[in-house]
Amino acid sequence: MNQTIELLKRRRSVAPIALSGPGPTSEELVTLLQVASRVPDHGKLVPFRFITFEGDARFAAGRIIADRLKADQPDLDESRLELERKRLAHAPLVVGVISRAGPHAKIPEWEQVLSAGAVCMNLVVAANAMGFAASWLTQWYSYDSRITAKFGVAPDEKVAGFVHIGRASGTPEDRVRPVLADIVTRFQG
Repeated sequence: MNQTIELLKRRRSVAPIALSGPGPTSEELVTLLQVASRVPDHGKLVPFRFITFEGDARFAAGRIIADRLKADQPDLDESRLELERKRLAHAPLVVGVISRAGPHAKIPEWEQVLSAGAVCMNLVVAANAMGFAASWLTQWYSYDSRITAKFGVAPDEKVAGFVHIGRASGTPEDRVRPVLADIVTRFQG
C-alpha cells in the first residue's frame, strides 16, 4: 500500500496534555509551515497566516487566557485558572492558524475559509509524517477577540485553529469512525 495512505490511516489526534518534547527544530518548523501552506487557494490570495507559540511564550499566552477568564468570572477557583494558564503549554509547539478570509470580487469568502482549514489539516498530517503527534483545536478562547487581539489577531481575522505539536506519551487510541454507508450517497442523474 502507498506510504501516504498508510500514514493517513494511522493518523490520530493526541490531546495536548499527552504531548511532550522535544518539539520540532527550527528547520523542521520551516518545513511544517511550508507544507501546511501548500493548499488549494483560489485566486492565490493566501487567506491564512501563522502565529507560533514556543518556549515561555506559551505560558505568557496562558496568562492572557486565564486573566481574561478571571476578569469575566472573578469567583473561579485556582485549579480552573491553572488549567487555563497551561492551555498552550503542554505541547512544545503550538501553531495558531489564522484565517484572513474576506470579501472579494471573484473569490467567495467560504472558499477562503476552507483554505485555512486545509492549512490546519496539512499541518497535522505533515507533523505526523515527521514523527510528531498533533491535535487541531480551537477552544473557547479562540472566539474571544479580547484574547486573540493580544495574540496579534486583527479584528477582521479569525482563528482557524491552534495545532499542538509534540511527541505522544503513548499510542493514541482510535475513535469510532463513520460508516461509509451512512455518509455516502450516489447521485443518480
